[in-house]
Amino acid sequence: MKIGIIQQHNTADLDDNMRRLAESIRAVAAEGAELIVLQELHNSLYFCQVESVDNFDLAETIPGISTEYFGKLAKELGVVIVASLFERRTAGLYHNTAVVIERDGSIAGTYRKMHIPDDPAYYEKFYFTPGDIGFLPIDTSVGRLGVLVCWDQWYPEAARLMALRGAEMLVYPTAIGYESTDSEAEQQRQREAWTTVQRGHAVANGLPVVAVNRVGHEPDPSGQTNGIQFWGSSFVAGPQGEMLFRASSTDEERAVIDVDLKHSEQVRRWWPFLRDRRIDEYGDIIRRFIDN
Repeated sequence: MKIGIIQQHNTADLDDNMRRLAESIRAVAAEGAELIVLQELHNSLYFCQVESVDNFDLAETIPGISTEYFGKLAKELGVVIVASLFERRTAGLYHNTAVVIERDGSIAGTYRKMHIPDDPAYYEKFYFTPGDIGFLPIDTSVGRLGVLVCWDQWYPEAARLMALRGAEMLVYPTAIGYESTDSEAEQQRQREAWTTVQRGHAVANGLPVVAVNRVGHEPDPSGQTNGIQFWGSSFVAGPQGEMLFRASSTDEERAVIDVDLKHSEQVRRWWPFLRDRRIDEYGDIIRRFIDN
């Protein structure tokens, strides 16, 4: 399967962000992309750098304006699109939600981000209620997609549950970057840890992983920090963790990557991790911590 990824630098102009996304979607579709993955909260700036009730105005219903917009593109181009939206479920109840749009423009399914961070410049708990759909893959015409979102990337349990429910690949729309006061060495350790843990999910589950991050600097509206330098580095890894593609850490980029889904079957025959799991001994995994 040919997978199109779009790594974009966003501005405060929502219409321009969406226009440029549409331009890139058309471009990768023209190169043969069948599945196109967008970055986390791709319509706007990453507003979670501050806690402001005014930012709830950015939220939208699903279905709504964005699903109609990207649905028309999906139908016109005959592609499946993984979008990432700030969902308004009802007044006072909002989610960070990935939406998978089918080739005919319909909504194939949604996933609400389960793990919600609350760190300096990433004040997501102020905005997002943790997901309540669970770790359920979404069936599409290009396969069964295990769609997760950003902070979910760090949790092997999320990847495993998607794999156990038959996901054929793991897909992570993302918004992550550097804190300006960290040293260059620390920044690179963080970026490599982010890449490594996801490649580990690919290996442990015998599945390709697609991670699409935003890129470029976004200022802190409060002026209390120097903002976030999103580190890009979007990538696609194969079922043995092999890097099939890695984007720039500084520039916008779009690419189409060939992924052989049948290879996962062979890898799982060589490394039958699912066969050898000691499910009879894993009961304590649901505990927060085990005190000896």
